[in-house]
Amino acid sequence: MLTPARGLEYPQARVFVGVWEPVVPTKPVVKGRERVAAVRDLAAPKTRLLPGQGEQLSLEHVACCVCGQDDAVPIAVGEDFEYHTSADTFLAMRCRACDLIYLSPRPALSEFGRIYPPTYHAFDFSAKRFGLAFWVRRRLEASRLLWACRHLRAGSRIVDVGCGDGFHLDILREFGEPSWKLEGIDADERAASATERRGFRVHRGFAEETALDGGGVDVAFLIQTIEHVSDPPGVLRGIHAMLRPGGRLVIVTDNSDSVDQWIFGGRHWGGYHFPRHWNLFNPRTLRKLSNKTGFRVRSLGTLVSPVNWVYSIRNLLEDYSAPRWLVEQFSLSSAPSLAAFTALDVILQASGRGALMRAVLERS
Repeated sequence: MLTPARGLEYPQARVFVGVWEPVVPTKPVVKGRERVAAVRDLAAPKTRLLPGQGEQLSLEHVACCVCGQDDAVPIAVGEDFEYHTSADTFLAMRCRACDLIYLSPRPALSEFGRIYPPTYHAFDFSAKRFGLAFWVRRRLEASRLLWACRHLRAGSRIVDVGCGDGFHLDILREFGEPSWKLEGIDADERAASATERRGFRVHRGFAEETALDGGGVDVAFLIQTIEHVSDPPGVLRGIHAMLRPGGRLVIVTDNSDSVDQWIFGGRHWGGYHFPRHWNLFNPRTLRKLSNKTGFRVRSLGTLVSPVNWVYSIRNLLEDYSAPRWLVEQFSLSSAPSLAAFTALDVILQASGRGALMRAVLERS
């Protein structure tokens, strides 16, 4: 029978979080989208922790960043399946007012250095580390970036917000107009330093706190970044202030209305990326956020991506202690699994259900 766990209840949503008893080790069970059969910190995790990472994170409760309401139901529970940075388990909540999915409680900002370890892929997305997948993604991203910049004139100013190791800026330098002025913004010193080593100007800090000199920005990119930030409305307002009138913001982020989320959304969906993805949008919530922050939506659709499919399978295998050789068949460097799920997502994209969203916003 399903029993309440340590008194953790959500009476406002008429659901509770519990565990099947007896179960050793604790295994999650999700009944539809209304009952989550697990809870954070019930027992020591069976995942492999990094040295010194057994301690729990400092967590904070948050409300919905889109509508401001604090009325949400838990739809999923999970652990840091990918990097094993803490002993915590985490709850994904769905806002009952606007449908945003967000992490609450979530790590405090002071925990960034811990939840983004030195091995985090965005700090070193290189051919040496990821092989064929790097070159395929590089070509794909080049076509997408150039599509977004197709209207730009010579000398245009482009800023990549959350630039990571400078991967996208490097693509724009190689395939784009040589006279474009390319800059990055990142709050992580490791990422900023990696981008500088590529020869780009980097503004250290958060977008909402960064004042750029030298005139308005023509295009800003938020490529798989908005889901990581603590204050998406603040970030968009900060970017709005950077852009010249008519300037554009291109957002690429996980699609919480995707088929992979529908299948794996109770625990293992790769888009949760526990505990690093704090806000997950669908077309409706992203449009609401855009309107709230003064942007006009020029286009909003979905894109093909195999990554969340691959990591959903990997997370499930990690959770059930599958053999290492099998787990490693599902990673960012595993070309066969990436190819297979790319083919699947191409089919889903044809019906508007691709794994990623792309929004092009304009400052009026």
